[in-house]
Amino acid sequence: MSTLHDAATTPAAGAAGTALPQDQQPQDQHQDRQNSDLPGHVVLDGTPLTVEQVVAVARYGAPVEIHESALARMERTRAVIEDLAHDTVPHYGVSTGFGALARRHIPTEMRAQLQLSLVRSHAAGSGPHVETEVVRALQLLRLATLVTGHTGARPVTAQTYAGMLNAGITPVVHEYGSLGCSGDLAPLAHVALAAMGEGQVRVVRTGVSTGPGVSTGSTSGAGSTVDAGALVDAAQALADAGIEPLVLAEKEGLALINGTDGMLGMLCLAIHDLRRLLTTADVAAALSVEALLGSDAPFAEDLVGMRPHPGQAASAANLRRLLAGSPLMASHRELDDAGNPACTRVQDAYSLRCAPQVHGAVRDTLDHAATVAGRELASAIDNPVVTTDGRVESNGNFHGAPVAYVLDFLAIAAADLASMSERRTDRFLDVARSEGLPAFLAADPGVDSGHMIAQYTAAGIVSEMKRLAAPASVDSIPSSAMQEDHVSMGWSGARKLRRSVDGLGRVLAIEVLTATRALDLREEAPAAGTGAVHDVVRAVVPGPGPDRYLAPEIEHVVGLVTGGQVVAAAAGAVGQLH
Repeated sequence: MSTLHDAATTPAAGAAGTALPQDQQPQDQHQDRQNSDLPGHVVLDGTPLTVEQVVAVARYGAPVEIHESALARMERTRAVIEDLAHDTVPHYGVSTGFGALARRHIPTEMRAQLQLSLVRSHAAGSGPHVETEVVRALQLLRLATLVTGHTGARPVTAQTYAGMLNAGITPVVHEYGSLGCSGDLAPLAHVALAAMGEGQVRVVRTGVSTGPGVSTGSTSGAGSTVDAGALVDAAQALADAGIEPLVLAEKEGLALINGTDGMLGMLCLAIHDLRRLLTTADVAAALSVEALLGSDAPFAEDLVGMRPHPGQAASAANLRRLLAGSPLMASHRELDDAGNPACTRVQDAYSLRCAPQVHGAVRDTLDHAATVAGRELASAIDNPVVTTDGRVESNGNFHGAPVAYVLDFLAIAAADLASMSERRTDRFLDVARSEGLPAFLAADPGVDSGHMIAQYTAAGIVSEMKRLAAPASVDSIPSSAMQEDHVSMGWSGARKLRRSVDGLGRVLAIEVLTATRALDLREEAPAAGTGAVHDVVRAVVPGPGPDRYLAPEIEHVVGLVTGGQVVAAAAGAVGQLH
């Protein structure tokens, strides 16, 4: 399973492999930007970034600007480093070696070579290239730390990073190389290497200007989704953009590689995507409850309120809103002794009845992860750091444990959410449990297989997601001659979470595709919310009939799920959803 965000696109095809009309082409998954609150540009002034700002720059190429106040702050703290550079007493990161070599004092005439050697030696990644949006997030977050002034880096270093982002210059970063302590060393070193005019980069089309990345606080235009470009030498890309390669001064090599920026960037992107997928999961569950003739009674506010988890309450509220007024739900109700409509079903299976409890637990886990991300976005991570009162102190803030844990938590929660979705899909296909639907929802069972293998696909993805849920953060392999004897493995946790988020979107899409097919096989009409989702699916996928080439239909609905059209259709009919 590959991640969606940088996957190659192919022309949309209809159910039989023919092109759909232009107005029925599935929208690109990134077009959610037009209907979101993502900013059109980001001004860096030393205050914490938000998840939305990270997504806007990383995924959509929103331009970045550095406020003059941040540049002035960097000038002041750089003066502290300059003073230490001329001190006869060794200072870590300024006039010494690094890591296990920290006790060697480096003479003045060798310090430029020291910084160059640090970046070159640490740019030791291997394996496939990391996605463009991940590298851009990493670049942005390191820049955000630089402008706090706590690293002691020069303003020109920050301006170079901003200029690279605005020019769409994305350094090649590899899959393997980070242990998550001291931060994401190898990935960050590859970015620093490119800023020095070495290594390879991709120049991506972002639709934004290539200004110097300096601002007095003014706004500028919005960016568009980035597209990966061809590999070019970093020196050539910088020259084409009018950016001078960096020549690092004392302390700057460390300032550019000591941070949790890679794992944090991937966490921010995952949080953004999971918020939409959690709402989509509620929509998918509502479709399934309705099409399987289930009961909405367990979603009643007073029942859910007896267990006051906020996520559970939000998911139950979505289900009530989506199923309200459903003629199909009403068709299997009878009047109780008091004359009130009551569902004739005594108890539904857990995958239907307990949807708010599971979906809600994932919501609460996501909220915890967002809290951690917010704290990390407010952090200035480097070692050593320049304190507010001018001290230069060694510290351990680069350790990735806080981020690594929540990355693992989210992979566990996503796997469980996908597992429940797949179980609902499976119920539609079994005549013993589907409440009168044909076997596998096939037009002519036996001749046709219907959605039999779509469920196989969902099951295969869920199985992989369960493997990806094994935590990375419980592992630690010592490095740097035992100086770095406990590491977080947060980068590894982030990489597998990206695959999990991608898989969750696909599993939910298969449930939506299957449930809307089942709705077509019922006589009564669905509710307004579920009906709207049915209609948006039918705009790109035909209704029931003899077996067709199914893979394109799945991909069309994956696009509707990840692009936000499923949620938008439901909310357009019933109002804002949680």
